[in-house]
Amino acid sequence: MNALIRLELTRALRNRKFLFFSVVYPAALFLLISSTSGSDGGKIPGSGLTVATYMMVSMASFGALTAVLMGNSERIAKERESGWVRQLRLTTLPGRGYVLAKTASAAVVSLPSIVVVFAVAAALKHVRLDAWQWLALTGAIWAGSLVFAALGVAIGYLATGDAVRPITMITYFVLSILGGLWWPSAVFPAWLQDIAEWLPTHAYAALGQAIERSQAPRTQDIAILVAFFALFAGGAAWLYRKDTLKA
Repeated sequence: MNALIRLELTRALRNRKFLFFSVVYPAALFLLISSTSGSDGGKIPGSGLTVATYMMVSMASFGALTAVLMGNSERIAKERESGWVRQLRLTTLPGRGYVLAKTASAAVVSLPSIVVVFAVAAALKHVRLDAWQWLALTGAIWAGSLVFAALGVAIGYLATGDAVRPITMITYFVLSILGGLWWPSAVFPAWLQDIAEWLPTHAYAALGQAIERSQAPRTQDIAILVAFFALFAGGAAWLYRKDTLKA
C-alpha cells in the first residue's frame, strides 16, 4: 500500500492544473475577497473576527476541500473505467488498501493548500496569531478534510467517467457557497442560514474560527463532521463492495 500512496502523491504533484486549483487558487481568492470586503480591521458580523482572519480559515478550508474532493472523485471514476482498479484487484493489495491509499494521498496533498493560504495571510494581510493557534488551525483543517476525502471516494465509485465531473462540481460549489466558505453565512437570509448550520462545510470552517477566537469548538460542529464522515465513509465502503461484486 505504501508504494501505491507514493505513486498517488507523485501523480498529484505532477498535475500542474490540480496544484493550481488546490493551492494557488484559494490563496488568490483569499487576497481578492479580503481586499474587496472592506478594511482588514473590519469585523465580520456575528463572528468577532476581522475580514482577513475570517476569510483565511474559509479559504484554507476551501483549498483543502478542493484538494481532497476534486482529486479523488474524478481520478477514481476514470481508473474504474480504464480497468486500473480491476488490475489492482489481481494483486495482493486488499480492497481497503486502495481506498486508504486514495484518502491518505489526498490528505497529504491538502497540506500545501492550507499552509500557502496561512503564509499569504500572515505576509500580505498581517494576520497575527499565537503559535499554538497556527498549529491547532493546521491540524483541525487538515483532519477535517478527511470528511471530504471520504466523499470524494464515494462519488468516484458512484459516478461514471462522463458523469463524475458535473456531479463533483455541483457538490463542490453547493457545499462551498452554502457552507459559507466564499462569504459569511451571516449575509444569507434567515432560512438559508438555518440550512447552512447543518452542512459539513459550515461546521468545518467553524472549527478554525473557534480556534482563532481562542475558544473550544462547538459540540454541534464536531458532531456534524463525525456524522458526515461516517455517512461518506460508509457510503464509499458500500459502493466499493458493490463495484467489486459487479466486476
